[in-house]
Amino acid sequence: MTERTHPAVELSDEELMARVAARDAVAFELLYDRYAPVVLGVVVKIVGDRAVGEEVLQDTYWRIWSQAASYDPAKGPLRPWLFSIARRLALDVLRRQSVRPQPARDESEARRLELAPAPGDDVPTAVGDALAAAQLRGALDQLSAEQRRVLELAYFGGLTRQEIAQATGTPLGTVHTRARLGLQALRAKLGAPGNE
Repeated sequence: MTERTHPAVELSDEELMARVAARDAVAFELLYDRYAPVVLGVVVKIVGDRAVGEEVLQDTYWRIWSQAASYDPAKGPLRPWLFSIARRLALDVLRRQSVRPQPARDESEARRLELAPAPGDDVPTAVGDALAAAQLRGALDQLSAEQRRVLELAYFGGLTRQEIAQATGTPLGTVHTRARLGLQALRAKLGAPGNE
């Protein structure tokens, strides 16, 4: 049955996950189609290698399939849960290989890939994702260089705060402060709830 004719196409993420937990393979395929291209992009950015990224993507979806019952929509939306699994697995690969992600050699090509809509995304979804990414980049650019560096090393580099302190020669307390202030500033700039 194709995606267009299956009634599960119109289901929310949470409804799809409930079906995945009930071992509905079609719902799992739809969930894969919905997020795999974006997850792969994030993972490749972390590990710096497409082949390794594809392996991490497969491991991510295997975890989602095998741990579907552990997803609790009351604790938050599916997308952050899914991305946290992928990110953890990507960072595990880096730690096992003792490799840190390398910056893209050609920033214009990396930028085009980042802005390209995922196959199958509709235009509003692609535009919304691009706007969210642009908003995040803009907010990061407004941080001090020190705060931005700490957050980039933590998120994209997968470094702990102790590792950041060692890598940058900065006292651990200063790293903690920069991370906390940087995250607070991002929340304020992005209008996250709870900042009033």
